[in-house]
Amino acid sequence: MVEKKFDSLTDLHNILTRETTEKMVVARVIAEEIGTIAPAPMHTGTGRTRQDNPEPLVHPGAARRSLAARASRSDSVFKGVSFTAGATTVGIMLAVGLFLTLRASDALQVAGINFLLEQQWSPETHQFGIAAVIFGTFSIAIIAMCVGVPLAVGTALLLSEVVRGPLRSFLVSLVDLMAAVPSVVYGLWGLFFLQAAVIPVSAWISTYFSFIPAFAVEDGTGARLTEASAFTSSAFIAGIVVGLMVVPTQTSVMREAFSQAPIGEREAAFALGSTRWGMIRTVVLPFGRGGMIGGIMLGLGRALGETIAVYLIISPIFTINWEVLKTGTNSVSALIALRYGEASQFGLSALMAAGLVLFLITLAINFTASSIVARSRSGAETS
Repeated sequence: MVEKKFDSLTDLHNILTRETTEKMVVARVIAEEIGTIAPAPMHTGTGRTRQDNPEPLVHPGAARRSLAARASRSDSVFKGVSFTAGATTVGIMLAVGLFLTLRASDALQVAGINFLLEQQWSPETHQFGIAAVIFGTFSIAIIAMCVGVPLAVGTALLLSEVVRGPLRSFLVSLVDLMAAVPSVVYGLWGLFFLQAAVIPVSAWISTYFSFIPAFAVEDGTGARLTEASAFTSSAFIAGIVVGLMVVPTQTSVMREAFSQAPIGEREAAFALGSTRWGMIRTVVLPFGRGGMIGGIMLGLGRALGETIAVYLIISPIFTINWEVLKTGTNSVSALIALRYGEASQFGLSALMAAGLVLFLITLAINFTASSIVARSRSGAETS
């Protein structure tokens, strides 16, 4: 390195002053070129500058760059289409609720609060209510969740954590294809095939677990029933069919949540000596808890509103049946499908009232599920 020597401090000071002045002149020239400051004032012969007003910091005619973001045309179109689609969806939902409310007003004015407490269904005599059908609706849905949730969790873990490659893609497509099968096909399959296979299972459960009131199958005198006809068209059979119907929906939501578990935490669990199940139990399941809850609630909303499959399997009754293995149950959707064709004007209003109650219940469940799924995807709930 060549060292530069100075004869005195005065020479050093002069050199530094000259370099600083040159840098300031260059910076000013650049600023004048881009228009951020006014040109330098011109000197007159008298030593005064030709400038009456002080020099402004920013040139009046200089172009100023705005920091505000401007949306492109494609972004504006996309925003408008998305907003229109969302507003249309909400508008349709509100229109459905308003329609049901207006059509159900006559029946609700007559029945009052007894509409939720009465078990009989006889609109012509003004003795009608949905206590029995609401109970049947929830009993079928709960049985469906008991059947569908373990299958959905196991299938989602299989697809996200175990199988890989082409086999995984094939199984994912197969599970998604199950959601496209019409409900009438499930109903016919449950009626003509599954029911005969489930009756012995129902009889076995009733024999060994009859001390649980829900699993007892008895007649009016309290005697235990053993014939096969006592176990047909029950809430248990309908719940199994509906549970298999909601498995694809639940599996899709859970698989998406499980697949988003952080890779680093998975590898850390393996590095600490964890087994595959240990990693799933300590990393995947806690991270996907929100997705699991969301999938369960979405499946519950679907199970509550299932119509054709339940209508084909059950034997409709209008009393609360606590024995889920015994013949006879009902649901709101099956009631509407059963009585709509023969209902009078007032009977239609009563059916609309039942539909309104089911609409509000399903809406509340779906909104809750959507909020939970959204929190899970955003990472707000990961443990």
